[in-house]
Amino acid sequence: MIQNFFSSNKHKIVAEKIKDFLNEQRDLLSERTANSPRAVGDAIQDLLGDNFHKFIAEDGKNFNSSFARRAMADFAFEDNAGNYCVIDVKTHRLDTKFNMPNLISVERLSRFYEDDKNYFTLLMISYDVLGNNLIVKDVYFNPIENLDWKCLTIGALGWGQIQIANSNFISIDEKLTRKSWMLELCDTMLEFYPREILKIDKRIERFEKIKQFWLNK
Repeated sequence: MIQNFFSSNKHKIVAEKIKDFLNEQRDLLSERTANSPRAVGDAIQDLLGDNFHKFIAEDGKNFNSSFARRAMADFAFEDNAGNYCVIDVKTHRLDTKFNMPNLISVERLSRFYEDDKNYFTLLMISYDVLGNNLIVKDVYFNPIENLDWKCLTIGALGWGQIQIANSNFISIDEKLTRKSWMLELCDTMLEFYPREILKIDKRIERFEKIKQFWLNK
């Protein structure tokens, strides 16, 4: 039986390779970009897009880094078991107090995961900056179902956006199964939507009063 890329723990080796590779870069940042988390994130993503296939090597094929900015993936590859792994790169500067990034729409992920061979994978890089030097402290390279729900939340955008509640706190549990994780997603949404309905009811009531105010003018 061929193991998938993640069950064989090769993702941990890749994460270590990426950490070492990024920490070896001495000309990635300039004085201008070092103070901008967005510029640093873009520089890291571009560099990894050019080099990620080297970290996967013979464990992957059909690597692709040509995606539109609003696509769910920054790059993707197929493992040797025929699984399709899309990768979303997230960077976090450790001296920022709070960071709550969107990961993916609950509806989009639910459709993507109707196929067991699809993996929505997060490549999360936590770093400091010393002068113009990038210092990578942690790299996580895991499917989203390895993220414990205690570090996730839902944002009220569209169907709902899965978010990391605080990038300073990442909890990985590789014992979680996709089935158990998706069932917890369903339970979370079935609690989330009724609360949103109550909010909408209050907003409707508020604008009924505003309309009456203007009708009476």
